[in-house]
Amino acid sequence: MGTSLPVLTGVPAATPPHAEPPRRRVTRQIDVGGVKIGGGAPLSVQSMTTTPTRDVNATLQQIAALAATGIDIVRVACPRQSDADALAEIAAKSTIPVVADIHFQWKYAMAAIEAGVAKVRINPGNIHKAGDHSKVKVIAEAAKRRGIPIRIGVNGGSLEQRLLDAYGGRATPEALVESALDELALLHEVGFHDAAISVKHSDPWVMIQTYRLLADATDVPLHLGVTESGPPKTGITKSAVGIGTLLAEGIGDTIRVSLSADPVEEVKAGIQILEALHLRERGLDVVSCPSCGRAEVDVYTLAEKVQKGLEGIEVPLRVAVMGCVVNGPGEAREADLGVAAGKGKGQIIKRGEVLFTVAEADIVETLVHFANEMADEIRAERGSGDPSVVS
Repeated sequence: MGTSLPVLTGVPAATPPHAEPPRRRVTRQIDVGGVKIGGGAPLSVQSMTTTPTRDVNATLQQIAALAATGIDIVRVACPRQSDADALAEIAAKSTIPVVADIHFQWKYAMAAIEAGVAKVRINPGNIHKAGDHSKVKVIAEAAKRRGIPIRIGVNGGSLEQRLLDAYGGRATPEALVESALDELALLHEVGFHDAAISVKHSDPWVMIQTYRLLADATDVPLHLGVTESGPPKTGITKSAVGIGTLLAEGIGDTIRVSLSADPVEEVKAGIQILEALHLRERGLDVVSCPSCGRAEVDVYTLAEKVQKGLEGIEVPLRVAVMGCVVNGPGEAREADLGVAAGKGKGQIIKRGEVLFTVAEADIVETLVHFANEMADEIRAERGSGDPSVVS
């Protein structure tokens, strides 16, 4: 892999001292509407609107919903002239940076740049015409004048025919990387260097191998994703495997979880992947045991009720719902708040101290009460400017 940066500082207060985040690969840095990508900047989460971009109000409403979920950058499709015409108003009114997604029509990329979007994404597999690369250079020159970065987005499903022919008709890792580097060279020819690259594939293992090759070949920041990963049930698993493996190796600067679902679900999944690797401060984290023959309480139902009761808590707080006497007390003590339940009752444990025992019917209400109380304390500490509390 590429050279590694020192271990990141600023580990969230709720992160155990031994749980250091992965070391990060050294990359260049670009600025996407105020959001830094690469160069040691925090990992950012992206998604894409599903509304027709030409429907400005609907698109802005969806962007607002994504912003409320915690997204950092949003991409909008631009397949028609009417979509390109809407970009200026969307970019001006959006509360987060807007990326224009361009396929086939280079003129739409030019319109997006003039509209003031934060970044333009182009796909080498369908922006070139019969080997003519001149339009890519025109786009790069215009983006350079306006200070707008470009993402080179290579996909396994839309690889250039010349590369498919060269690699036996398959979108191999080598073919995907060659496409990306060829496109990068075109940008460099006109002195454009504010680029990011993605080399997505629907197979997580192919995707992992591709990004590893690319990370060894360039210091350009990388946008990670498993393309066309499917509905949430399978897509989140594929994305967690592909994106998570690379992030654990220090590869990747921004991510998108691509799902056949509401894009809000993509953002939630992306944030959870970063939190799991301690690359983003955790919010609420409900830990529950998988249940087994030792369980003397309905852990599944109990955990679901606790999760639902704690919706809206965004501060770092770990709540453990455990259902047996073997691992329950220990796991609950490791959390900020927890319950070790069994035989119709549960021990309530706060920061390692057993407070009291309640009846099983009162467990959810008790946990929700203490969790909200602790969340208020954390918010108050942050508002007081206490330097010991990570913001």
